[in-house]
Amino acid sequence: MGGFTTPVSGDARGLRHHLRACKRSGGRVSIRPFAPGDEVAIADIYNHYVLHTSVTFEEEALTPTALRERVDAGTAQGHPWLVWEDEAGRLQGYAYAGKFHHRAAYRRTMELTVYLRHGQQRQGRGRALYAAVLDHLRQTDCHVAMGIVALPNEASAALHRSLGFQQVAHLHEVGHKFGRWIDVGFWELKLN
Repeated sequence: MGGFTTPVSGDARGLRHHLRACKRSGGRVSIRPFAPGDEVAIADIYNHYVLHTSVTFEEEALTPTALRERVDAGTAQGHPWLVWEDEAGRLQGYAYAGKFHHRAAYRRTMELTVYLRHGQQRQGRGRALYAAVLDHLRQTDCHVAMGIVALPNEASAALHRSLGFQQVAHLHEVGHKFGRWIDVGFWELKLN
């Protein structure tokens, strides 16, 4: 039902391009597909945002097992899950694409997500991860990539703009977390 024909490959041309670009800018980035065992670090990264921020509307921490089930469900449909490791081999971030909506006619529209370990932002790693996922999607029949962003979030808005996304919607007070109403922005990028 996902409609994708190209599996994730650790040696995709686009992924190599983004790794070279990061190295030229002074960063050392190792981006690779999800591997068994990564779910522990991913849960640790994600749960910081669940418990301390409104960038995700999830309200309860996820176990590594629950996270692994999400990864397995996505990758079984050919959706990319990529991780970033630092020089010491510690997982510091991840990005993935998944269904934008469960109705069949949305099958060629994907929602992208990226999370970095707290304190690792604004170094180009999130952009490299996001761009690597976009490169993967360009090799499939994906037509539109969507970013859904809790607002305000200027860093995420800047990330999306830098990759060519355009904000196409601003939904007011559609989420409620930590006792306050939260707006959401929809960002769109046509791929092919």
